[in-house]
Amino acid sequence: MISWRLYNYQDLSRDLLYLILKTRQEVFIIEQNCNYLDVDGLDEYARHLVGFKDDKIVAYMRIVDEHRLYSHISFGRILVVKEYRGLGFGMSLMHKSLELIDAPTIIMSAQSYLIEFYQKFSFEAIGSEYLEDEIPHVKMIRYA
Repeated sequence: MISWRLYNYQDLSRDLLYLILKTRQEVFIIEQNCNYLDVDGLDEYARHLVGFKDDKIVAYMRIVDEHRLYSHISFGRILVVKEYRGLGFGMSLMHKSLELIDAPTIIMSAQSYLIEFYQKFSFEAIGSEYLEDEIPHVKMIRYA
């Protein structure tokens, strides 16, 4: 069973912020062998949805406020820790985020191999595929 918590940036303890950043680096930088600046100045303008199992972060998403990255709220830094993949935690993460975030439009830059996954949540691919940090991505949008 996952315990979900939604945090505003100012409510993150120093230790929890450290764990979030460490987890993001493990997944997006080490595991995907991708060098990029994860700490991009947007965390303070975001809410952070964290899934815990046995006091360990197993899933995470950053929800950036509108007019910070895009004109609408955006989902990003979406992850499930490697040893917990294939257990439905990604589906749970998406369901929980959409339950908590009441927005008429949500935008994301999704890794291309996940297009079909996000389509299950009414996201539509828009535009052409592009490289973001040398990984194929596509912009996706969801209208309420």
